[in-house]
Amino acid sequence: MKIHSAEFMIGAASTRQFPHHFLPEVAFAGKSNVGKSSLINSLLNRKHLVKTSSTPGKTQQINFFNINQKFCLVDLPGYGFAQAPKSVRASWEELISGYLSGRAPLRGVVLIVDIRHAPGELDRWMRAWLNDAGIPTLVVANKADKIKRAQQPKHLKVLADQLELPAHPLTYSAKDNTGRIELWGRIGQWLEGGSGTAPTKP
Repeated sequence: MKIHSAEFMIGAASTRQFPHHFLPEVAFAGKSNVGKSSLINSLLNRKHLVKTSSTPGKTQQINFFNINQKFCLVDLPGYGFAQAPKSVRASWEELISGYLSGRAPLRGVVLIVDIRHAPGELDRWMRAWLNDAGIPTLVVANKADKIKRAQQPKHLKVLADQLELPAHPLTYSAKDNTGRIELWGRIGQWLEGGSGTAPTKP
């Protein structure tokens, strides 16, 4: 997909701040420090649109980006940062749940995991939750450049087995854009195929 424009719309700290529009949305979720911001910047061919941080769990809001004036890319807060205060973690979970459970424009979720590590409990919970909710989901194994190509199938099998996936996750590297074309292909299918969730709220 050719990106003509990519603009930050709003950072929502509560469900009341979610934008009201008719643009389809694709959300990105993943554990803190999984490289979600770098992946999104790579996908959009922008260096600094989504701010990256060396401090896990820094993002505490849902960020909406208008892409080509045709759809929205939605960056969900990273989950699972143990050092965040309990009250902060609870507010993140409530915000993420509020978005995923009732967002009518949502077409699909890209769930990002680290190819080097077996999925954690929260990764497995998120995958199961999205599956039970009937939300189209693509699991992406990020940071593929961190391990040798010959070792990747073994790591992908672990992820597929533990997340109960029908096929291996898509490999991605923000460093060299491995997987970028394939990921856009799946997102394009979602955008052309209509809603991925039962609309309950605007």
